[in-house]
Amino acid sequence: MTEWLFLLLVIAGSCAIVVVATLLRQRRVGEDDDPSETPDVIEYMTMMIGVVYAIVLGLAIAGVWEGRSAAEEWVRQEAQALHEVRERVGAYPEEVRNRVRADVDAYVHHTVTVEWPHMTEHGESTGRGDELFDRLRRDVTSHEPGSVREAQAYQALVDQVAAADEARTAREQGAEPTLPGVVWFGLVAGAVIAVGMVFALQIQRSGRELVLAGLFTALIAFLLFLVWYFDSPFTRGLEDPAEAFTTLFPRATGD
Repeated sequence: MTEWLFLLLVIAGSCAIVVVATLLRQRRVGEDDDPSETPDVIEYMTMMIGVVYAIVLGLAIAGVWEGRSAAEEWVRQEAQALHEVRERVGAYPEEVRNRVRADVDAYVHHTVTVEWPHMTEHGESTGRGDELFDRLRRDVTSHEPGSVREAQAYQALVDQVAAADEARTAREQGAEPTLPGVVWFGLVAGAVIAVGMVFALQIQRSGRELVLAGLFTALIAFLLFLVWYFDSPFTRGLEDPAEAFTTLFPRATGD
């Protein structure tokens, strides 16, 4: 089941529940019921609940979107830093140069083909990836520069390896969902309360009111879906999370 099919089912189900509940409630209402007698305090409470929930939901969407953008940027920085290592090591002797480039290719290949699926499923990086990165760092830093050109390249390489390490750590930390369970409880409970307050206003069975109630419910369901979709960027939020690696290292990734 794709995410969008899941969204359609959730929206259709939530709208159906609201419509059916409205029809069943209307059957139980006596003929002497007067919707115009709804207390003003209920309308005020409904408005305040809607405003507060809209603010909370907006903050949640902004937070997960920021997390998605940060995840995409960390992936780009990691791939770019590794690419710079592969290019700048050209100043080293051939034996060292080939070894470092082989380390970069091995790490990138493992990251794209093995670590990414593992991270998506388990929310953490692999031990093999750590070993490959440590070997790359060791091969870069263990070479003693023999000329001014190598000394200049050495410092640049060390900086790029550190940048890749920082990006890798941030990528691992962002592999898990960003919103804690208590926030999700508040979002779902707020949605139930916001939709439930529609019934407190004594909604009738007219087609216009049923359509508006259904659209309101569908909107809340869609916004909650957006929060869920972007809450785990490496699993759902990014269309191609490894695009930066596959673009810069087409051979290492097997393309």
